[in-house]
Amino acid sequence: MNYLGLAFIVLGTCNSLFSSQVEKKILTVKGAIDATEMGTTLIHEHVLVDFGGADVTGYHRWNREDVLQVVLPHVLEVKSRGMKTLFEMTPAYLGRDPLLLSRLSEKSDLHLITNTGFYGARNNKFIPHFAFEASADELSEIWIDEFENGIEGTDIRPGFIKIAVDRDPQLSTMHAKIVRAAGMTHLATGLTIVSHTGPDEPAFAQLELLKSMGVDPSAFVWTHAQWGTMDGYLRAIEMGAWVSIDNVADVKLSNQRFSNRIDWFVWVLSELKKHDALHRVLISHDAGWYRVQETEEKPYRGYTAIFDRLIPALKKVGFGQEDIDRLLIYNPQEAFKIRKRSFSNHP
Repeated sequence: MNYLGLAFIVLGTCNSLFSSQVEKKILTVKGAIDATEMGTTLIHEHVLVDFGGADVTGYHRWNREDVLQVVLPHVLEVKSRGMKTLFEMTPAYLGRDPLLLSRLSEKSDLHLITNTGFYGARNNKFIPHFAFEASADELSEIWIDEFENGIEGTDIRPGFIKIAVDRDPQLSTMHAKIVRAAGMTHLATGLTIVSHTGPDEPAFAQLELLKSMGVDPSAFVWTHAQWGTMDGYLRAIEMGAWVSIDNVADVKLSNQRFSNRIDWFVWVLSELKKHDALHRVLISHDAGWYRVQETEEKPYRGYTAIFDRLIPALKKVGFGQEDIDRLLIYNPQEAFKIRKRSFSNHP
């Protein structure tokens, strides 16, 4: 049986009533909203991360009030720039905390979105032990249950699927299983697949696997595409996938062509605009990072470089407000609103 049939038969109808209620909406930690309510959106940020590994992480390793004290001023700072919605990309077993995000949403009056899925990069350090023996169907059942019934006994549901693969040209057996599980979960729920990827080769390996399952490329976000190539971006966009270039920062580079990362972003976005490809591009900071129990103190990186540095630089080279709104308002709405994107003619 093909994967499309498997997603709907083996995994059941996936509570079709709930799925229909949230179709074309966004699932925040406070509930569903219309996609048009998102406003200015940062699609790839972090609040808290725990690099201890799947076998040691847990809520006992941080105090939510301590985290809020550090994070809230940064969130309010970017809110003052006009941001209304933030996608929190930290996955399960790496510091995901839906209750922390719910508190942060209440205190900031912003829309926050969490995720389901497993993170396979870094040689599977953040994959729970049971997942190595579980099938793709079984992993997908876990993620679909979080969508239907809430995460870990809460009523907080994920608004997207977050997975990660290593930068190898070919997917490992484990990472192919994660991608299959994500594809099945998408076909059952309509949640967008966001994959920490990097270079071109693993991006297209995932797209081809998903296409073989009947998942349309428009359901896939190639994350950390700044490690890819312009040719790769244009090919992925032509397929209909989303290209997420998500490490905007005002930092110097030891590069003969670009002295600052902002300059590189201006160049790459300008090239994509020349190719009429901005309609499939997403940008963000990949910032934040309250780091749990690390011996070396590292500053919390805020979320303002796009607003304070990148947007003014883009406007100097001819970007209009329509282009900025495309990147920060309309593309996030289109990329993340919940809907099943499959090939209607898939056998």
